[in-house]
Amino acid sequence: MSRIELLVGVLLAVTVGVVLLFGGEPEQESSLDLRPSTLRSGPDGGKAVYDVLTRLGVPTERRRRPLFDLNRDPRHRPAVLAVLDPFLDLEAAEVEQVARFVRAGGAVVAAGSGGGITRCVGWVTANAARLLRVDSFPVQPPTPGLDLPPVADYLRPPGVAGETDARRRMRGGDIETNECETLVPIGRDTLLRLRNGRPAALRLRYRGGGSVALVADVGYFRNRTWRTTDAPLFVAPLLVPDSTRPGLVVWDEYHQGFGEEASVTGVLVTWLKSTPIGWALLQLAAVVLVALGVAAVRFGPPRSVIERRRRSPLEHVEALAAGLEGAGGVDTAVGLTVSGLRRRLGRVGLLPAGAERAWLAALELALPTPAGRNAVRRLQGTINQPGGPERALAAAQAVEDVWEELRPQTTRAGL
Repeated sequence: MSRIELLVGVLLAVTVGVVLLFGGEPEQESSLDLRPSTLRSGPDGGKAVYDVLTRLGVPTERRRRPLFDLNRDPRHRPAVLAVLDPFLDLEAAEVEQVARFVRAGGAVVAAGSGGGITRCVGWVTANAARLLRVDSFPVQPPTPGLDLPPVADYLRPPGVAGETDARRRMRGGDIETNECETLVPIGRDTLLRLRNGRPAALRLRYRGGGSVALVADVGYFRNRTWRTTDAPLFVAPLLVPDSTRPGLVVWDEYHQGFGEEASVTGVLVTWLKSTPIGWALLQLAAVVLVALGVAAVRFGPPRSVIERRRRSPLEHVEALAAGLEGAGGVDTAVGLTVSGLRRRLGRVGLLPAGAERAWLAALELALPTPAGRNAVRRLQGTINQPGGPERALAAAQAVEDVWEELRPQTTRAGL
Protein backbone atom coordinates (compact mmCIF):
# COMPACT_ATOMS: atom_id res chain seq x y z
CA MET A 1 0.00 0.00 0.00
CA SER A 2 1.39 3.42 -1.00
CA ARG A 3 1.72 6.34 1.37
CA ILE A 4 -0.95 8.27 -0.49
CA GLU A 5 -3.52 5.50 -0.05
CA LEU A 6 -2.59 5.22 3.64
CA LEU A 7 -3.01 8.97 4.09
CA VAL A 8 -6.44 8.96 2.39
CA GLY A 9 -7.53 6.09 4.62
CA VAL A 10 -6.42 7.96 7.75
CA LEU A 11 -8.32 11.07 6.63
CA LEU A 12 -11.48 9.04 6.04
CA ALA A 13 -11.18 7.37 9.46
CA VAL A 14 -10.70 10.73 11.18
CA THR A 15 -13.73 12.22 9.41
CA VAL A 16 -15.96 9.31 10.38
CA GLY A 17 -14.73 9.54 13.98
CA VAL A 18 -15.50 13.25 14.16
CA VAL A 19 -19.01 12.70 12.79
CA LEU A 20 -19.69 9.92 15.28
CA LEU A 21 -18.24 11.90 18.18
CA PHE A 22 -19.79 15.29 17.57
CA GLY A 23 -22.82 14.39 15.46
CA GLY A 24 -24.80 13.05 18.39
CA GLU A 25 -28.47 12.21 18.33
CA PRO A 26 -30.99 14.44 16.55
CA GLU A 27 -32.29 17.31 18.59
CA GLN A 28 -35.36 16.38 20.65
CA GLU A 29 -38.30 18.73 21.13
CA SER A 30 -38.41 20.32 24.55
CA SER A 31 -41.49 19.78 26.70
CA LEU A 32 -41.28 23.48 27.62
CA ASP A 33 -41.64 24.56 23.99
CA LEU A 34 -45.31 25.57 23.63
CA ARG A 35 -45.15 27.02 20.13
CA PRO A 36 -48.12 25.80 18.03
CA SER A 37 -45.92 25.55 14.96
CA THR A 38 -46.74 23.13 12.14
CA LEU A 39 -43.08 22.09 12.25
CA ARG A 40 -43.47 20.59 15.72
CA SER A 41 -44.88 17.09 16.19
CA GLY A 42 -45.04 17.15 19.98
CA PRO A 43 -48.31 17.34 21.96
CA ASP A 44 -48.28 21.16 21.91
CA GLY A 45 -47.23 21.50 18.27
CA GLY A 46 -49.51 22.04 15.29
CA LYS A 47 -48.16 19.54 12.77
CA ALA A 48 -51.40 17.52 12.85
CA VAL A 49 -53.33 20.44 11.29
CA TYR A 50 -50.83 20.70 8.46
CA ASP A 51 -50.77 16.95 7.82
CA VAL A 52 -54.56 16.63 7.77
CA LEU A 53 -54.98 19.44 5.24
CA THR A 54 -52.21 17.98 3.09
CA ARG A 55 -53.87 14.57 3.03
CA LEU A 56 -57.15 16.21 2.11
CA GLY A 57 -55.45 17.63 -0.97
CA VAL A 58 -55.42 21.26 0.18
CA PRO A 59 -52.32 23.04 -1.18
CA THR A 60 -50.27 24.27 1.78
CA GLU A 61 -47.03 26.11 2.34
CA ARG A 62 -44.90 26.95 5.36
CA ARG A 63 -43.71 30.54 5.13
CA ARG A 64 -40.35 31.07 6.83
CA ARG A 65 -39.76 34.70 5.94
CA PRO A 66 -41.38 38.00 7.03
CA LEU A 67 -44.68 39.24 5.61
CA PHE A 68 -43.29 42.42 4.06
CA ASP A 69 -43.87 41.07 0.52
CA LEU A 70 -47.16 39.31 1.26
CA ASN A 71 -48.99 41.15 -1.53
CA ARG A 72 -46.04 41.55 -3.90
CA ASP A 73 -45.15 37.89 -4.48
CA PRO A 74 -47.81 36.46 -6.83
CA ARG A 75 -46.24 32.98 -6.87
CA HIS A 76 -46.63 32.58 -3.09
CA ARG A 77 -49.63 34.80 -2.44
CA PRO A 78 -51.95 32.83 -0.13
CA ALA A 79 -55.69 32.35 -0.25
CA VAL A 80 -55.68 31.76 3.53
CA LEU A 81 -53.01 33.07 5.90
CA ALA A 82 -52.80 31.27 9.25
CA VAL A 83 -51.03 33.04 12.14
CA LEU A 84 -51.21 30.84 15.25
CA ASP A 85 -50.38 33.01 18.27
CA PRO A 86 -46.64 33.44 17.52
CA PHE A 87 -44.34 34.60 20.30
CA LEU A 88 -42.86 37.21 17.93
CA ASP A 89 -45.22 40.08 17.12
CA LEU A 90 -45.59 41.26 13.54
CA GLU A 91 -43.91 44.52 12.62
CA ALA A 92 -46.12 47.50 11.80
CA ALA A 93 -45.32 47.15 8.10
CA GLU A 94 -46.24 43.46 8.23
CA VAL A 95 -49.58 44.15 9.90
CA GLU A 96 -50.26 46.74 7.22
CA GLN A 97 -49.55 44.10 4.56
CA VAL A 98 -52.05 41.79 6.25
CA ALA A 99 -54.66 44.58 6.25
CA ARG A 100 -54.11 45.14 2.51
CA PHE A 101 -54.36 41.40 1.95
CA VAL A 102 -57.77 41.32 3.68
CA ARG A 103 -59.02 44.37 1.75
CA ALA A 104 -58.02 42.59 -1.49
CA GLY A 105 -60.23 39.61 -0.63
CA GLY A 106 -57.84 37.37 1.31
CA ALA A 107 -58.74 35.27 4.32
CA VAL A 108 -56.81 35.32 7.61
CA VAL A 109 -57.05 32.87 10.51
CA ALA A 110 -55.54 34.35 13.69
CA ALA A 111 -55.29 32.34 16.91
CA GLY A 112 -54.69 34.03 20.25
CA SER A 113 -53.15 37.44 19.71
CA GLY A 114 -52.21 36.52 16.14
CA GLY A 115 -48.97 38.45 16.48
CA GLY A 116 -50.98 41.70 16.69
CA ILE A 117 -53.63 40.90 14.08
CA THR A 118 -56.37 40.32 16.67
CA ARG A 119 -55.95 43.80 18.13
CA CYS A 120 -55.59 45.26 14.65
CA VAL A 121 -59.15 44.22 13.80
CA GLY A 122 -60.56 45.58 17.06
CA TRP A 123 -60.45 42.64 19.48
CA VAL A 124 -58.22 41.24 22.22
CA THR A 125 -58.15 38.03 24.21
CA ALA A 126 -59.19 38.09 27.83
CA ASN A 127 -55.88 36.66 29.03
CA ALA A 128 -54.05 39.56 27.40
CA ALA A 129 -55.24 41.75 30.32
CA ARG A 130 -54.43 39.23 33.06
CA LEU A 131 -51.15 38.53 34.76
CA LEU A 132 -52.29 34.99 35.59
CA ARG A 133 -54.44 32.78 33.40
CA VAL A 134 -57.78 31.59 34.74
CA ASP A 135 -59.40 28.20 34.44
CA SER A 136 -60.90 27.01 31.18
CA PHE A 137 -64.40 27.89 30.06
CA PRO A 138 -66.93 25.39 28.68
CA VAL A 139 -68.35 26.20 25.26
CA GLN A 140 -71.63 25.73 23.47
CA PRO A 141 -71.08 23.44 20.44
CA PRO A 142 -72.10 25.18 17.20
CA THR A 143 -73.83 21.94 16.09
CA PRO A 144 -75.39 19.22 18.25
CA GLY A 145 -73.19 16.22 18.98
CA LEU A 146 -69.91 18.07 18.39
CA ASP A 147 -67.46 17.30 21.21
CA LEU A 148 -65.41 20.47 21.63
CA PRO A 149 -63.06 20.93 24.59
CA PRO A 150 -63.30 23.90 26.96
CA VAL A 151 -61.36 26.97 25.91
CA ALA A 152 -58.67 28.72 27.93
CA ASP A 153 -59.48 32.16 26.55
CA TYR A 154 -62.20 34.22 24.88
CA LEU A 155 -62.50 37.43 22.87
CA ARG A 156 -63.59 40.88 23.94
CA PRO A 157 -63.25 44.44 22.66
CA PRO A 158 -60.12 46.26 23.89
CA GLY A 159 -60.18 48.80 26.72
CA VAL A 160 -62.89 47.09 28.79
CA ALA A 161 -63.02 44.75 31.77
CA GLY A 162 -60.36 46.66 33.68
CA GLU A 163 -57.49 46.65 31.22
CA THR A 164 -55.62 49.71 32.42
CA ASP A 165 -52.64 51.44 30.90
CA ALA A 166 -50.50 50.26 33.81
CA ARG A 167 -51.29 46.62 33.06
CA ARG A 168 -50.50 47.11 29.40
CA ARG A 169 -47.12 48.60 30.25
CA MET A 170 -46.42 45.68 32.59
CA ARG A 171 -46.68 43.43 29.55
CA GLY A 172 -43.72 45.30 28.04
CA GLY A 173 -44.89 47.94 25.56
CA ASP A 174 -46.68 51.21 24.89
CA ILE A 175 -50.34 51.38 23.97
CA GLU A 176 -49.79 52.64 20.44
CA THR A 177 -46.82 50.45 19.52
CA ASN A 178 -47.29 48.51 16.27
CA GLU A 179 -50.92 49.62 15.95
CA CYS A 180 -52.43 49.43 12.46
CA GLU A 181 -55.29 51.24 10.89
CA THR A 182 -58.35 49.42 12.22
CA LEU A 183 -60.29 47.58 9.56
CA VAL A 184 -64.02 48.25 9.51
CA PRO A 185 -66.03 45.02 9.05
CA ILE A 186 -69.33 44.91 7.25
CA GLY A 187 -70.45 41.78 9.11
CA ARG A 188 -69.59 39.60 12.09
CA ASP A 189 -70.36 35.91 12.66
CA THR A 190 -69.94 34.23 16.04
CA LEU A 191 -68.49 30.82 15.30
CA LEU A 192 -68.08 29.64 18.89
CA ARG A 193 -69.26 31.08 22.19
CA LEU A 194 -68.98 30.31 25.88
CA ARG A 195 -71.98 29.13 27.82
CA ASN A 196 -72.33 32.64 29.20
CA GLY A 197 -72.53 34.01 25.65
CA ARG A 198 -69.05 35.52 25.33
CA PRO A 199 -67.44 34.87 21.92
CA ALA A 200 -64.58 32.36 21.69
CA ALA A 201 -64.29 32.48 17.88
CA LEU A 202 -65.45 35.16 15.43
CA ARG A 203 -65.39 35.71 11.68
CA LEU A 204 -65.22 39.35 10.55
CA ARG A 205 -66.25 40.00 6.97
CA TYR A 206 -65.03 42.97 4.89
CA ARG A 207 -65.79 44.61 1.59
CA GLY A 208 -64.15 42.85 -1.32
CA GLY A 209 -64.74 39.37 0.10
CA GLY A 210 -61.94 39.39 2.68
CA SER A 211 -62.36 37.92 6.14
CA VAL A 212 -60.53 37.48 9.43
CA ALA A 213 -61.32 34.48 11.63
CA LEU A 214 -60.33 35.00 15.27
CA VAL A 215 -59.92 31.98 17.56
CA ALA A 216 -59.14 32.98 21.14
CA ASP A 217 -57.74 29.64 22.29
CA VAL A 218 -54.74 28.45 20.24
CA GLY A 219 -55.15 25.06 21.92
CA TYR A 220 -57.72 24.20 19.23
CA PHE A 221 -54.76 23.96 16.79
CA ARG A 222 -52.50 21.75 18.93
CA ASN A 223 -51.77 18.10 18.20
CA ARG A 224 -53.15 16.78 21.47
CA THR A 225 -56.52 18.45 20.85
CA TRP A 226 -56.76 17.17 17.29
CA ARG A 227 -56.08 13.61 18.42
CA THR A 228 -58.60 13.45 21.28
CA THR A 229 -61.51 15.79 20.44
CA ASP A 230 -63.70 16.95 17.57
CA ALA A 231 -61.72 20.17 17.21
CA PRO A 232 -60.69 19.25 13.61
CA LEU A 233 -64.34 19.35 12.55
CA PHE A 234 -64.54 22.94 13.77
CA VAL A 235 -61.09 24.23 12.75
CA ALA A 236 -60.59 22.62 9.33
CA PRO A 237 -63.45 24.54 7.60
CA LEU A 238 -61.83 27.80 8.75
CA LEU A 239 -58.62 26.92 6.93
CA VAL A 240 -59.92 25.42 3.66
CA PRO A 241 -60.00 28.13 0.95
CA ASP A 242 -63.31 29.19 -0.53
CA SER A 243 -64.12 27.52 -3.84
CA THR A 244 -64.51 30.97 -5.42
CA ARG A 245 -60.98 31.95 -4.33
CA PRO A 246 -58.77 28.81 -4.50
CA GLY A 247 -55.14 28.97 -3.57
CA LEU A 248 -52.56 28.17 -0.93
CA VAL A 249 -53.01 27.86 2.81
CA VAL A 250 -49.88 29.59 4.11
CA TRP A 251 -48.66 29.03 7.67
CA ASP A 252 -46.64 31.82 9.24
CA GLU A 253 -43.60 30.03 10.69
CA TYR A 254 -41.24 33.00 10.66
CA HIS A 255 -42.79 34.57 13.75
CA GLN A 256 -42.83 31.17 15.46
CA GLY A 257 -39.03 31.36 15.39
CA PHE A 258 -38.45 29.20 12.30
CA GLY A 259 -36.83 31.60 9.87
CA GLU A 260 -35.05 30.67 6.69
CA GLU A 261 -32.12 28.39 7.48
CA ALA A 262 -28.91 27.90 5.59
CA SER A 263 -28.34 24.83 3.45
CA VAL A 264 -26.53 21.77 4.75
CA THR A 265 -23.49 22.71 2.68
CA GLY A 266 -23.45 26.21 4.17
CA VAL A 267 -23.74 24.87 7.70
CA LEU A 268 -20.88 22.42 7.06
CA VAL A 269 -18.65 25.15 5.62
CA THR A 270 -19.41 27.42 8.57
CA TRP A 271 -18.59 24.63 11.02
CA LEU A 272 -15.31 23.87 9.25
CA LYS A 273 -14.26 27.52 9.36
CA SER A 274 -15.39 28.30 12.91
CA THR A 275 -14.17 25.29 14.91
CA PRO A 276 -10.64 24.01 15.66
CA ILE A 277 -11.56 20.51 14.56
CA GLY A 278 -12.92 21.89 11.30
CA TRP A 279 -9.67 23.79 10.67
CA ALA A 280 -7.69 20.62 11.37
CA LEU A 281 -9.77 18.66 8.87
CA LEU A 282 -9.33 21.39 6.25
CA GLN A 283 -5.57 21.40 6.73
CA LEU A 284 -5.42 17.61 6.55
CA ALA A 285 -7.48 17.66 3.35
CA ALA A 286 -5.13 20.29 1.89
CA VAL A 287 -2.09 18.10 2.69
CA VAL A 288 -3.74 15.11 1.02
CA LEU A 289 -4.55 17.13 -2.11
CA VAL A 290 -0.98 18.45 -2.33
CA ALA A 291 0.40 14.93 -1.90
CA LEU A 292 -1.89 13.61 -4.62
CA GLY A 293 -0.83 16.44 -6.93
CA VAL A 294 2.87 15.77 -6.35
CA ALA A 295 2.39 12.03 -6.86
CA ALA A 296 0.52 12.64 -10.10
CA VAL A 297 3.46 14.54 -11.68
CA ARG A 298 6.27 12.33 -13.04
CA PHE A 299 9.72 13.89 -13.23
CA GLY A 300 12.57 12.89 -15.56
CA PRO A 301 12.62 11.60 -19.16
CA PRO A 302 9.59 9.75 -20.51
CA ARG A 303 9.60 6.02 -20.08
CA SER A 304 9.33 3.73 -23.07
CA VAL A 305 6.02 2.02 -23.44
CA ILE A 306 5.96 -1.76 -23.66
CA GLU A 307 4.42 -2.73 -26.97
CA ARG A 308 1.81 -5.42 -26.69
CA ARG A 309 0.46 -7.24 -29.73
CA ARG A 310 -1.34 -10.50 -30.46
CA ARG A 311 0.67 -13.61 -31.28
CA SER A 312 0.78 -14.83 -34.86
CA PRO A 313 -0.32 -18.41 -35.66
CA LEU A 314 3.34 -19.41 -36.03
CA GLU A 315 4.17 -18.03 -32.63
CA HIS A 316 1.30 -20.03 -31.12
CA VAL A 317 2.61 -23.22 -32.73
CA GLU A 318 6.17 -22.46 -31.58
CA ALA A 319 4.93 -21.80 -28.06
CA LEU A 320 3.06 -25.12 -28.03
CA ALA A 321 6.10 -26.94 -29.35
CA ALA A 322 8.32 -25.28 -26.77
CA GLY A 323 5.97 -26.41 -24.04
CA LEU A 324 5.93 -30.01 -25.22
CA GLU A 325 9.67 -29.87 -25.68
CA GLY A 326 10.14 -28.73 -22.11
CA ALA A 327 7.91 -31.57 -20.91
CA GLY A 328 10.26 -34.13 -22.48
CA GLY A 329 7.76 -35.55 -25.00
CA VAL A 330 9.65 -34.75 -28.22
CA ASP A 331 8.40 -37.74 -30.23
CA THR A 332 4.84 -37.11 -29.01
CA ALA A 333 5.13 -33.44 -29.93
CA VAL A 334 6.37 -34.24 -33.44
CA GLY A 335 3.61 -36.82 -33.95
CA LEU A 336 0.90 -34.45 -32.79
CA THR A 337 2.28 -31.72 -35.04
CA VAL A 338 2.08 -34.00 -38.12
CA SER A 339 -1.43 -35.13 -37.11
CA GLY A 340 -2.50 -31.51 -36.74
CA LEU A 341 -1.26 -30.72 -40.25
CA ARG A 342 -3.15 -33.71 -41.65
CA ARG A 343 -6.34 -32.62 -39.86
CA ARG A 344 -6.01 -29.06 -41.15
CA LEU A 345 -5.77 -30.45 -44.69
CA GLY A 346 -9.14 -32.11 -44.28
CA ARG A 347 -8.02 -35.67 -43.60
CA VAL A 348 -9.88 -37.59 -40.93
CA GLY A 349 -9.04 -40.70 -39.00
CA LEU A 350 -5.93 -41.72 -37.11
CA LEU A 351 -2.74 -42.86 -38.81
CA PRO A 352 -1.33 -46.20 -37.71
CA ALA A 353 2.15 -46.30 -36.25
CA GLY A 354 4.81 -45.60 -38.89
CA ALA A 355 2.28 -44.34 -41.47
CA GLU A 356 3.38 -40.69 -41.12
CA ARG A 357 6.35 -41.23 -43.44
CA ALA A 358 4.20 -42.64 -46.27
CA TRP A 359 1.67 -39.85 -45.94
CA LEU A 360 4.39 -37.17 -45.96
CA ALA A 361 5.95 -38.77 -49.09
CA ALA A 362 2.60 -38.55 -50.87
CA LEU A 363 2.16 -34.97 -49.67
CA GLU A 364 5.61 -34.04 -51.07
CA LEU A 365 4.62 -35.27 -54.51
CA ALA A 366 1.32 -33.35 -54.35
CA LEU A 367 2.82 -29.96 -53.49
CA PRO A 368 3.23 -27.73 -56.57
CA THR A 369 5.98 -25.40 -55.28
CA PRO A 370 9.62 -26.13 -54.45
CA ALA A 371 9.31 -24.28 -51.12
CA GLY A 372 6.44 -26.54 -50.05
CA ARG A 373 8.31 -29.72 -51.06
CA ASN A 374 11.41 -28.53 -49.17
CA ALA A 375 9.29 -27.94 -46.07
CA VAL A 376 7.90 -31.50 -46.29
CA ARG A 377 11.43 -32.87 -46.66
CA ARG A 378 12.53 -31.01 -43.52
CA LEU A 379 9.52 -32.43 -41.68
CA GLN A 380 10.45 -35.94 -42.87
CA GLY A 381 13.99 -35.37 -41.69
CA THR A 382 12.72 -34.37 -38.29
CA ILE A 383 10.83 -37.67 -38.01
CA ASN A 384 13.52 -39.94 -39.47
CA GLN A 385 16.69 -38.48 -38.00
CA PRO A 386 17.48 -38.68 -34.30
CA GLY A 387 17.95 -35.52 -32.32
CA GLY A 388 17.26 -33.63 -29.16
CA PRO A 389 14.40 -31.43 -27.95
CA GLU A 390 14.99 -29.03 -30.83
CA ARG A 391 13.16 -31.46 -33.13
CA ALA A 392 9.76 -30.34 -31.78
CA LEU A 393 10.37 -26.69 -32.71
CA ALA A 394 11.80 -27.66 -36.12
CA ALA A 395 8.72 -29.81 -36.84
CA ALA A 396 6.39 -26.96 -35.89
CA GLN A 397 8.17 -24.51 -38.19
CA ALA A 398 8.14 -26.99 -41.09
CA VAL A 399 4.40 -27.66 -40.64
CA GLU A 400 3.68 -23.93 -40.67
CA ASP A 401 5.69 -23.49 -43.89
CA VAL A 402 3.71 -26.33 -45.53
CA TRP A 403 0.43 -24.75 -44.45
CA GLU A 404 1.46 -21.33 -45.76
CA GLU A 405 2.21 -22.89 -49.17
CA LEU A 406 -1.10 -24.76 -49.31
CA ARG A 407 -3.43 -22.07 -47.92
CA PRO A 408 -3.71 -19.85 -51.05
CA GLN A 409 -4.60 -22.80 -53.29
CA THR A 410 -7.11 -24.18 -50.78
CA THR A 411 -8.76 -20.75 -50.37
CA ARG A 412 -9.18 -20.31 -54.12
CA ALA A 413 -10.61 -23.78 -54.47
CA GLY A 414 -13.06 -23.08 -51.68
CA LEU A 415 -14.25 -19.91 -53.40
